[in-house]
Amino acid sequence: MRISPALRVCFFLIASFIVGCSSSSAPIDSTLGADPELPDPDQSLLPTVNIAPAIGWVDGGKPTVAEGLAVKAYATELDHPRWLYVLPNGDVLVAETNAPARPARNQGLRAWFMNKIMARAGAAVPSRNRITLLRDTNHDGVADFRSTFLEDLNSPFGMYLEGRDFYVANTDALLRFDYAANSTELTGLADRIAELPAGPLNHHWTKNVIGVPGSNHLLVTVGSNSNVAENGMDKEVMRAAILKINTTSGDTQIFASGLRNPNGLAWQPETGKLWTTVNERDELGDNLVPDYMTSVSEHAFFGWPYSYYGQHLDKRVKTRRPDLVATAVVPDYALGAHTASLGLAFYDADLLPRRYRYGAFIGQHGSWNRHSHSGYKVIFVPFENGEPQGLPKDILTGFLSDRGEAKGRPAGVAIAKDGAVLVADDVGNTIWRIAPGNESANDPNARE
Repeated sequence: MRISPALRVCFFLIASFIVGCSSSSAPIDSTLGADPELPDPDQSLLPTVNIAPAIGWVDGGKPTVAEGLAVKAYATELDHPRWLYVLPNGDVLVAETNAPARPARNQGLRAWFMNKIMARAGAAVPSRNRITLLRDTNHDGVADFRSTFLEDLNSPFGMYLEGRDFYVANTDALLRFDYAANSTELTGLADRIAELPAGPLNHHWTKNVIGVPGSNHLLVTVGSNSNVAENGMDKEVMRAAILKINTTSGDTQIFASGLRNPNGLAWQPETGKLWTTVNERDELGDNLVPDYMTSVSEHAFFGWPYSYYGQHLDKRVKTRRPDLVATAVVPDYALGAHTASLGLAFYDADLLPRRYRYGAFIGQHGSWNRHSHSGYKVIFVPFENGEPQGLPKDILTGFLSDRGEAKGRPAGVAIAKDGAVLVADDVGNTIWRIAPGNESANDPNARE
């Protein structure tokens, strides 16, 4: 579709006007924690668009880390590193990836406009379709060896190893490769275990994967094909859900549903419960709807698209399902409106101070649908007795410049074999490593 230069200018002026209007953003604290404030929906004719233009890090710049901790680059000069996985021998796998071609998404004036906006955010670079292996051979906290572990994939995201079986969640299929200990590349052919929802629209393309202990099943996240089912529920089959896949037969069932865009998956160390991070819907105002993390039980329904945060109806959805809404689970913990919370890693190691034990590190990719930016940082949610307690703590900040430009955007989070926290920064093309300020697990002052 050809857009005249005048119309293009008009749209950008409209976007600038929307962003420049007086903000209705409440303090972000109001949409955090176990009991967030949920204001009335605040819809407008045109959506709020406030992208942080991607500029990357310059002159050795790096994020700001919480007191008592230190941050440095574990690896640099990557190609849109989005997701992380740590192998048993300590090797770090990085999915260098981005959205696949989605021809049905690029139709119409709105699609053209949104594609231009997302390109400014650094979200439109071609997918490298590669998993890179990083190894720190001299144990100085910096990867000094890298190799191409797998390539020629299709927008890979989640990774999981069980014995010799290495699984990759491409955007359209769950694959299995043969892995031998300490391998630096995999050369065998893939077994295609199960198809995953994709297609020409594929609105939320990322698919994460985790194993179910003591079984031959994997869980795979699949986001919705829309914001609030505006493309029709026939486009949402097996979407907005966590799927349960039998690795022997490929049989695929819905494990939990009504999750608009789940990303992070992790088992809480104290309780063994499954938790996920979820990106909620847009265009209901600056303070709706909070993204969240929540424990997930099999057969649970979390509302999307009919309701949000339990049984709050979304009146934009034309189809009504009161039977489902009546069962909608209230999420455990709000992570702030429009923060785009992606990475999730529970801390079950000894390197960091004791206050981090069993809590959750979360990578927040950052907002676009809010007058005041939210997210663009890594936070920590303390846990006690298997449940989140209090408000989150900022761990890694400084990803935005004084002018609101994105020097980086946190995505995947993982715990290294030595207990450091690793963060994938897909705009900064860097993996950051968070450790104690003195890197000494034997200093009692560092472990309180």
